[in-house]
Amino acid sequence: MGSSRRKRGGSIRGRSRGHELVLEIYRVTSSFPKAEAFGTVDQLRLAAYSVSANIVEGQSRHTTKEYVQFLSHTRGSIEDSIEEVRYLPLFSKDLGYLNGDVYLRLQEEYEMVAGFLVLLSSP
Repeated sequence: MGSSRRKRGGSIRGRSRGHELVLEIYRVTSSFPKAEAFGTVDQLRLAAYSVSANIVEGQSRHTTKEYVQFLSHTRGSIEDSIEEVRYLPLFSKDLGYLNGDVYLRLQEEYEMVAGFLVLLSSP
């Protein structure tokens, strides 16, 4: 039962941090050049949104076991998305779309969300 509470509590914190990361990505990408609207901006927003959406969808499972199983099944998709969320801000920084402080803030949020995903998907 303690494990169930830990996972459910972690999922709520993970969802909250994931949501904050999505909001921050939407804020910072709103100032990207218009030429990036259908490239980097869309890709980064979709990747961040996908991670949070998977956490929320998994929470609809009735038991912790079902939730962990869901995260396990979607792990590949989540990992692909989270890696894009790690890489695309670096790419954007190197192109001059993000300053160093914003980049570091996004990376800190990324690390928090990635850490929660590891916690949530651990047996």
